Amino acid sequence: MAEVKVAVRLDNLRAPLRKSLPLVAAMGASAIEIDARNGIRPSELSDTGLRQLRKMLDDLNLRVAAVRFPTRRGYDVTQDLDRRVEATKAAMEFAYKLGAPVAVNQIGMIPEEKDDPRYITLQSVMEDLGRYGTRIGAMFAAETGTESGETLAELLDASEDTYVAAALNPGQLIINRHSPRDAIKALGNRIQVVCAVDGVIDLAAGRGLSVPLGQGTADFPELLGLLENFQYRGYFVVGRRDMPADSAYDELSQGVEYLQNL
Repeated sequence: MAEVKVAVRLDNLRAPLRKSLPLVAAMGASAIEIDARNGIRPSELSDTGLRQLRKMLDDLNLRVAAVRFPTRRGYDVTQDLDRRVEATKAAMEFAYKLGAPVAVNQIGMIPEEKDDPRYITLQSVMEDLGRYGTRIGAMFAAETGTESGETLAELLDASEDTYVAAALNPGQLIINRHSPRDAIKALGNRIQVVCAVDGVIDLAAGRGLSVPLGQGTADFPELLGLLENFQYRGYFVVGRRDMPADSAYDELSQGVEYLQNL
């Protein structure tokens, strides 16, 4: 099995860039994920700033595994959709400039009926982002979570002329009562980055919860084996949404160690 390449979600550290990058390097990770909406915004980074960021990364022997661009609404919502798509394309351009292969976002709720206007809108946006990614050299990656991997794959497979990647998030799948195993089988070679998040179903509360790596029901050794069937060589990004600030460094460090020991 190929070596596991581990990245760290930079926004979880809640620290200035010059302090965060050495912390990631000290953890033993080889890459970072940048939040291009709430962290380093492409519109606020000059060419000089971009060169300085690249140098800081090079000095620490770090790469950019992915650019995350969370939007307030999904691409199924028509309100402000054009602006949302253009901002996503800017994040994809940013990813390309940083040498990252993908820009990641959840795409919104996928309707069950294919003739639903929201489904048609989603399909149109995915085709648009797919064409744009081919043109600029960095792909859009739809993150798994609210829908099953099979449902997401069906949407992405609808167009044979464009390519949209997938970002596998096992924890979010578990939280929403979907199977990470089935998602890998359905999405296959589309998976270009793995959001290394774990999850459990809290039966008492009747809902799913994200938890530190190794403390949930995601069987990462098995998932690695399934990904190997598709010759997956991308990064595993440690870090989850709403990670407690006071324990973030320890959880990230333990997550890096957990993956490296698999």
